[in-house]
Amino acid sequence: MRKFTEEVKAPRAVFLRWPMGHPLGEPGRVDQQRRVLERALQALETVEEPGTIIDLPYRWRRYEDLEA
Repeated sequence: MRKFTEEVKAPRAVFLRWPMGHPLGEPGRVDQQRRVLERALQALETVEEPGTIIDLPYRWRRYEDLEA
């Protein structure tokens, strides 16, 4: 849930609307996992404001109605 990401107050974070326990993506989707990891690493270089949360646009295909 995004509110947990906000409450942690990390210096920078990327957020995905995915089930807990799947930080990089769906099992077996190496291409998806690589893209998420690349975006997270990119945030290390580009985020300038402490507490910034970048919402990534990727969707969890198995759960179309997944809530944040």
